[in-house]
Amino acid sequence: EVQPVESGGGSVQTGGSLSVSCTTPAFASSRCGVDWYRQAAGKEREWVSGTRPDGSTSYADSVKGRFTISADKTKGTVYLIMNSLKPEDTGVYTCVTKRLTWLPSTCNTWGRGTQVTVSS
Repeated sequence: EVQPVESGGGSVQTGGSLSVSCTTPAFASSRCGVDWYRQAAGKEREWVSGTRPDGSTSYADSVKGRFTISADKTKGTVYLIMNSLKPEDTGVYTCVTKRLTWLPSTCNTWGRGTQVTVSS
């Protein structure tokens, strides 16, 4: 499977907004779902959100109500729209393809990540 490609990220002040995206043919073809993770410097990687080709979505409690995951299925692009950002949202955001329960597809392929920095 080809590596997913992230884009977006950058630096904003507390309360600002940023979006990141992840593009992979595995999502466009409905072979895999996509999850977002983030990792702050020196910290453990944290699951943030995920979506599946059927349109289902899920969020970590820490971002629920502030982040929205959406997708352009035709393009194979999954977006993570981040609002009301806090300094604790700072980290490298990485997407990964995830297996679907009902398919034996090979997924679990990670992108290289994109930096999000929130300043106070």
